[in-house]
Amino acid sequence: MTAVRDGLPEGRYGRSSNGRNDRGLKILGGVLGAVLLGVVVWSGVSYIGGEKVSGRVITWEGVPDGTVKVHLEVVKDRDATGVCTLRLLSKDKAEVGRKDVTVGGRGEQIDTEVTLRTTGKATAAELVGCTSAPSGGH
Repeated sequence: MTAVRDGLPEGRYGRSSNGRNDRGLKILGGVLGAVLLGVVVWSGVSYIGGEKVSGRVITWEGVPDGTVKVHLEVVKDRDATGVCTLRLLSKDKAEVGRKDVTVGGRGEQIDTEVTLRTTGKATAAELVGCTSAPSGGH
């Protein structure tokens, strides 16, 4: 048998460990990590920046004629037009009314009252969401 230098026979377990392979993997991992972080940040910024219209239901009340009045507050860019979807739910969470409300105006915060017809007794009113209206249409 031959004597073993530095504990391992030369070439027996792959290339000698001079650090080149490890350094290349670390660089590749760092670059891939930076790219992934960039994609996550870009996605978050574009999502937040794309939300130009938001709203909330302030109050709602049932009216004896089978309709529901909803007080809606919408926050948007000054000259933007938004579309907010409202829905009414029954006691068993079935949808008994739905309406898309177009909100325009030159203000940044618009309070409006909307009347929705129902197909049954409403026990809850909720805002599904708001989006910017397509340009050119109201």
